[in-house]
Amino acid sequence: MRLDALLSESAARLAAAGSPTARLDAEVLLCHLLEVDRTWLYTWGDREAEEALLARFDALLARREDGEPVAYLTGEREFWGLTLATEPSTLIPRPDTETLVEVALEKACATAGRLLDLGSGTGAIALAIASERPGWDVLGVDLRPEAVALAERNAARLSITNAGFRQSDWFAALQEKKAGERFDLIVSNPPYLADDDPHLVRGDVRFEPRSALVAGEGGLGDLRHLVRAAREHLAPAGWLLLEHGAQQGAAVRQALEDAGYEAVVSRGDLAGHERVSLGGWPGG
Repeated sequence: MRLDALLSESAARLAAAGSPTARLDAEVLLCHLLEVDRTWLYTWGDREAEEALLARFDALLARREDGEPVAYLTGEREFWGLTLATEPSTLIPRPDTETLVEVALEKACATAGRLLDLGSGTGAIALAIASERPGWDVLGVDLRPEAVALAERNAARLSITNAGFRQSDWFAALQEKKAGERFDLIVSNPPYLADDDPHLVRGDVRFEPRSALVAGEGGLGDLRHLVRAAREHLAPAGWLLLEHGAQQGAAVRQALEDAGYEAVVSRGDLAGHERVSLGGWPGG
């Protein structure tokens, strides 16, 4: 079968299974197996697919039909122009989270500083910022050792040397290692879904680690904890930036204001939903 015909047939198959990005899914999976880019597929679509390729492609399509995320099938996802390795032990980096990176880069306007990324997962946020601010010392922490190992591998494969990673339950390891360790910026994309959120049974989220998605207090528990705890780790005039759900902006702003942060504001994502709230710590 020709590659272009194979793609058309596969896209129809995935669309019937409910994929909202059926054609793209088919192209990405086939490119992964062929080790080519999508431009190559369009250029050489008249080539015949070998039987061995057809069998491997069919196996991936079957897993995608069951809903398994493409990023887990290929083992990678692009974020902020960086190709990151992914594993089922971590969340899949998403375009909405690039809003958090954008705001962090605005605040990281000095030539040097210290930044802490809480709950790093793949290392996407920390590595994106470190790649843009080579003079900054970036530290990412995650509770799960497998996530820390993955983030370290991503840093190595991208040759980003100003970002390091450490296992920690939020700030716990920082308190143990060095009392009073402080940062100019603290950023986080913490769990913020309620345990009955309907998104938990839809799409890719079904396959992602629940511990990285769900928080108590209707999804606000970890956000409120970080607002309180970050005060002990922010340098004077430092900033705390938190990603949250589209309907949580008002609650996070209130938490920041109640905790004594200044210049509290929320920023919208690509769809216009409030996605990141931030506040400055007094003392500058």
